[in-house]
Amino acid sequence: MCELYSKRDTLALRGRHIGPSCKVFFAADPVKIVRAQRQYMFDEKGERYLDCINNVAHVGHCHPEVVRAALKQMELLNTNSRFLHDNIVEYAKRLSATLPEKLSVCYFTNSGSEANDLALRLARQFRGHQDVITLEHAYHGHLSSLIEISPYKFRKGKDVKKEFVHVAPVPDTYRGKYREDHADPAAAYAEEVKSIIEEAQDSGRKIAAFIAESMQSCGGQIIPPAGYFQKVAEYVRGAGGVFIADEVQVGFGRVGSHFWSFQMHGEDFVPDIVTMGKPMGNGHPMACVVTTREIAEAFSSSGMEYFNTFGGNPVSCAVGLAVLDIIENEDLQGNALKVGNYLTELLNKQKAKHPLIGDIRGVGLFVGIDLVKDPQQRTPATAEAQHVIYKMKEKGVLLSADGPHRNVLKLKPPMCFAGEDAEFLVDQLDGVLTVLEEALGAQTASVISETPPCKTEVPKEAHLQLLSGGTTNSRESPSRKRNSACTDKHALLSKRLKT
Repeated sequence: MCELYSKRDTLALRGRHIGPSCKVFFAADPVKIVRAQRQYMFDEKGERYLDCINNVAHVGHCHPEVVRAALKQMELLNTNSRFLHDNIVEYAKRLSATLPEKLSVCYFTNSGSEANDLALRLARQFRGHQDVITLEHAYHGHLSSLIEISPYKFRKGKDVKKEFVHVAPVPDTYRGKYREDHADPAAAYAEEVKSIIEEAQDSGRKIAAFIAESMQSCGGQIIPPAGYFQKVAEYVRGAGGVFIADEVQVGFGRVGSHFWSFQMHGEDFVPDIVTMGKPMGNGHPMACVVTTREIAEAFSSSGMEYFNTFGGNPVSCAVGLAVLDIIENEDLQGNALKVGNYLTELLNKQKAKHPLIGDIRGVGLFVGIDLVKDPQQRTPATAEAQHVIYKMKEKGVLLSADGPHRNVLKLKPPMCFAGEDAEFLVDQLDGVLTVLEEALGAQTASVISETPPCKTEVPKEAHLQLLSGGTTNSRESPSRKRNSACTDKHALLSKRLKT
């Protein structure tokens, strides 16, 4: 592999020149990725990893047709989007054809953050209202305007909630306020939004928008109950606001059954504004806001021209068109449905086997594995989740953990993810959880037998087994290269697992 620096030197240079708040995956033992192909990534030693993190490389890493489209257009022309060019209008036409008829006006940007920022501007200009309703644990981007409406971020820092921001409970039927045993959780969660609107109006405030991911990602792979969005849209529009559906993470066929995640909620639900980003350019910076003619005309009436130098440039649109072609020609939406259903089926079998798995939720190739210490109490297993992602990395599978408690394993791989990848992933997870649960079981036994009872220690054998990862999984293909163990990293993780 061609490298400019050794891994040690790359880490040292990163520490010297890259901002300390810019974190890397697997910070205790980062992976240095030098190339990727389809659903696989390779480090500087040639070790192969199954990528279950990257929803950015939507149609697969380095897809040759995407590369060819970018190169061909780049050799011909790339310029300011204010020049007349066919690519932007062709892409807008193709994109609009995937959406409900009233969503027909496009504004191109370079990132999901830019798209959501612009969506807020559109919403506020529409009726002159300012306030925004967002969901608990939501994340909508890194711009200041979006940090303000992202509890996932502002509640971790020193920022306080602004008076124009209203936070509604996330419609989580597993760990939320209204759970699966509630008679109508959709109505109950929507009533919370209605109450927020009424309280805001009583204080003389006016709602500009309700914004939500069609399926919440950073909040822990949350799927809203059926009927929730319809009721919320009714209440928000009744207050003069608009409904913004954030599809940055979950659009472009990822759910399998539909091209857009909001479409799962029925034909009677159509957002007023839809934002999209990450998968749109398969890693090329490209994003978009799509809205109605009425909202677009109101935005134009302000007299301020919207101008984005690179948004919708010829190369970006050529890449975007290639992505749309690949999704269709390779039936990646159908693959997401087929493989996603198979993956969920395999994971539910593991849930029946492993008490650490509290919930499996998701649609298509957007799946969350909620790890718990106690299935009845649903106590988040945060340290255990961190341990699992590191052990899975050793076995050649890249996962991340998210949610408010960092206990939900997130699966959002490239859309070319295959059935055999699902099997490999689940086999490795089974092995990791088996070893972990045995160690935790031995730890519990130690607590019971120890005197005094407050002393907690993992017996030596179980502790060593936990650190080493136990015996080799016989189902692992010998042809796959894997990383060796890192003693220092595991020592750190074992401390996290001690209670």
